[in-house]
Amino acid sequence: MSVLFSELLVPGWADEKIGLDAVTGTYSDGSSFNLPCHTADPEMYFSEEELAVAEAKSLCGGCPVRAQCLEGALSRKEPAGVWGGELFEDGRVISRKRKAGRPTAIEVAAREVSAPIQTITVQLEVASPTSSGSEREESAA
Repeated sequence: MSVLFSELLVPGWADEKIGLDAVTGTYSDGSSFNLPCHTADPEMYFSEEELAVAEAKSLCGGCPVRAQCLEGALSRKEPAGVWGGELFEDGRVISRKRKAGRPTAIEVAAREVSAPIQTITVQLEVASPTSSGSEREESAA
């Protein structure tokens, strides 16, 4: 499922997409609240910028329906965006977005470490002693 920017501008979009009854609710004391995702810039919830994503997550922090939103996003396997205060990518919660086209530091380090290990493994396999024909004959007798 994907959410179009134009859908976010329509009051009540959360009713169908998130499964909430309304985007404005009422606390037990009678005061009302608006969902932050419906009053803030919707693009920040789907931004590629870390600061915008952090701001979207912080807005979710005080949302009274955060748990339901997160539960719904997990069950729908949301492809992208901030839902229930968590960042989603390919239906999974991730800690932060990777910059496009750049490998992570862990990937780079893994490549640097694995190359010498592969070389050593190959050298050990080549240098390891093999049984000669006479040793095999002695063990068979």
